[in-house]
Amino acid sequence: MATVTPQMVKQLRERTDQPMGLCKQALDQNEGDMDKAIMWLQQQNAKMGVKREANETAEGRIGVSFDNAKKVGAIVEMRCESAPSAKSDQFIALANEIAKFAATSKAADVPAMLVEPFKERADAAASAAGMPATMTTGKGTVLDRINETVGVIREKMILQKFKRLEGGIYGGYVHHDGTVGVLLECKGAAANEELLKDVATHIAALNPPYATVADVPADVMEKEKAIVKADIDNDPKNAGKPANILEKIAEGKLRTRLAEIVLTEQQVANEMKYPKTTVGAALKKAGLEPVRFVRFKVGAVAL
Repeated sequence: MATVTPQMVKQLRERTDQPMGLCKQALDQNEGDMDKAIMWLQQQNAKMGVKREANETAEGRIGVSFDNAKKVGAIVEMRCESAPSAKSDQFIALANEIAKFAATSKAADVPAMLVEPFKERADAAASAAGMPATMTTGKGTVLDRINETVGVIREKMILQKFKRLEGGIYGGYVHHDGTVGVLLECKGAAANEELLKDVATHIAALNPPYATVADVPADVMEKEKAIVKADIDNDPKNAGKPANILEKIAEGKLRTRLAEIVLTEQQVANEMKYPKTTVGAALKKAGLEPVRFVRFKVGAVAL
């Protein structure tokens, strides 16, 4: 049996981020074989996940990742059991890694993504450690990667949902507490990262239902126009005014109402940075046009 040295335990710890005692046990159980020890740890972490399967996951964090060179982006919602764990460095790193993976994944849903090979973390970790990118950890699935963090924090963790976008120009924002995140897609000549982040921040705060006026369903638009008409008809000040004047009043009132529900019609939330400027105007000035956005909030029910 090979002698397990403190250096070997330290190396396994660096490669897996698992507790020192568990790393020592893994090496002892596998006669000092590093790759077998890593596989043993993966098995223990999977058992931990199964053991906590019935636990509630009410806390969590949103992760956002995009690559404008590749024209892809993704947003994920990761869940865990407690607020302290949701704010831990390990869980934040997990959410970010899963979001980055999701941006290049072809999986159609969560179950399909969980069984995909998770290689990127292995390559990055190996590079940082000056090792070849062929280590066993990270050669497992996305679920194995999640279970690694389960093994560290000892809580149930799940990938609740994700959304992948491609073919556009992307910006994103995650609120400081991780509970709200936005992935914004635009079309245009080039990305303006600062502006796109500011608009994504605006969406996170105001949560408009629609990106553009064209996105407003016909029945909703007709309802808004009816409300405006009734408002004008019931105002005695409008009695006797010419039709062209009433039309202009109606247009102004409709714009005001649309500003409550349409992103491009809203004043940018950061008024000091963008005084008296709508989101649509700010983007247009930068040569950008919004296409769509995805806003996730931890615990929110998908509509």
